[in-house]
Amino acid sequence: MDALECILSRRSVRKYTPDPVSEEDLARILEAVRFAPSWANTQCVAWIRVQDPERRQALQQTLPDGNPARRAVVEAPVLLALCARKGLAGYYKDQPATVHGDWHMFDAGIAVQTLSLAAWALGYGTVNVGLLDHRAAAEILRLPGEMDLLELVPLGRPASVPRPPERKALDAIVWREVHGDKP
Repeated sequence: MDALECILSRRSVRKYTPDPVSEEDLARILEAVRFAPSWANTQCVAWIRVQDPERRQALQQTLPDGNPARRAVVEAPVLLALCARKGLAGYYKDQPATVHGDWHMFDAGIAVQTLSLAAWALGYGTVNVGLLDHRAAAEILRLPGEMDLLELVPLGRPASVPRPPERKALDAIVWREVHGDKP
């Protein structure tokens, strides 16, 4: 699968088969993530692989009942917690270098997109689970104070591939030269 096909065909998967993710495939996916770009190569992103069923159930309890990915947290063969060290990305000499302050969310977005695309290219699905009690989940994962838990990412073989969602037209999101001018 080429890169553009992977980007255009990837879907958020919330239902998984019980088939395991091979250690070789998981290593390939995580190796791709290791090469995701980051601010000044600070590499502030880290991952926690959660396999213990009790810990996964505890993490599931941090999601509201209405979260459509709630079951995936315990049913997907692999659960990854996306974390990032605060105060590195977007900083120069320990001071924020832009008006946006800490860029760890930006770097984490690149990393999780890399994870999702690498997984999809190997036949696995993922879903970004950000609607949860982050503090409670961070306690379950024993994160130190300088680390933020950003989201949980179930990973496994899709039980089915969801239909593509509607997307905005290009002229609604791309302008020429200044805001509002059509391309």
